[in-house]
Amino acid sequence: MQTAKRIESFSVLGNYLESFVNNFDKIDTSENQEKFNQMLHGSKAKNSWFTIENQLYAIKSWAEALKKENLEKWLEPYAQIESKNKTIGIVAAGNIPMVGFHDILTVLISGNKAQVKLSSKDDVLIPYVLDLLFEIEPKFKDQYESVERLENYDAVIATGSDNTARYFEAYFKKVPNLIRRNRTSVAILDGSETEEDLEGLAHDMLQYFGLGCRNITKLFVPKGYDLDKIFNALYPWKDIIHHHKYANNYDYFRTIFLMKQIPILENGFVLFKEGEDFFSPISTVSYEYYEDKDKLKEHLAQNEEKIQAVVEKSESGIPFGHAQQPQLWDYADNVDTLKWLMEL
Repeated sequence: MQTAKRIESFSVLGNYLESFVNNFDKIDTSENQEKFNQMLHGSKAKNSWFTIENQLYAIKSWAEALKKENLEKWLEPYAQIESKNKTIGIVAAGNIPMVGFHDILTVLISGNKAQVKLSSKDDVLIPYVLDLLFEIEPKFKDQYESVERLENYDAVIATGSDNTARYFEAYFKKVPNLIRRNRTSVAILDGSETEEDLEGLAHDMLQYFGLGCRNITKLFVPKGYDLDKIFNALYPWKDIIHHHKYANNYDYFRTIFLMKQIPILENGFVLFKEGEDFFSPISTVSYEYYEDKDKLKEHLAQNEEKIQAVVEKSESGIPFGHAQQPQLWDYADNVDTLKWLMEL
């Protein structure tokens, strides 16, 4: 299959997904729309973190990413892509909807075969989307295999926690591998942010309940910054506390902080704790004051292995509200997966 045909197939897939999302709440629906709607409810029943709203947001983001112009821009630097027919084992994550799809897409569009161990947390949505792709272009069926255990692979892409990453490194050490660990994202504020910027920041913090590596879990604010500005921007997300798992996290960590007499700020659904930690548990956010932005940048550079994205109001940063909208060329861990596959 030529690259142009692969691009066209994924572009059509994006169009289907966009149509399904746009027609989700319509009264009169087609049979295919009904299947889509039922799939979303089935996925939510399997994993309650995957709310209908979060699934629709993820699918809509993918529909946009799979526009033909985006696919062409992504692949343009690799104009001479040639299939090596390698079998690439993928151990997919499942923390947010379709988070493992980028690796699958990259393997398939490069002409290799994807042998995938899906996360049990996301084994409804991704298979549904792939079945749509196979209907569009049946040849992709020969490039994909869903397995419980990876076998007879030429290389591996595996995503997990820092603990599982050590296991992956040992287990897959005999083949080329990309092992992904825990990462999180941070935001740098300088006080010039508009209300719209702060509303975007709230989205970056709480979309997907803060479960993604592109969620903001650490805020850097200038000394003397009024944190009430952020609390005001967070207010429209107040209903997040009605999700039982999120509420359990909030109650648990609030209790722990109070028992340990750790000072916190709270608004009834998010806990703010001052500290140097980059990672924060669900329902909590860490914040830290800074005085010198250049020194802060040096600090972030020294800890780049922990950071997926930096949101800030500057040319170099990701704009507020866009952390959860990565482009196809925004690779996990900043490792060019497509280039890595081509060089195997």
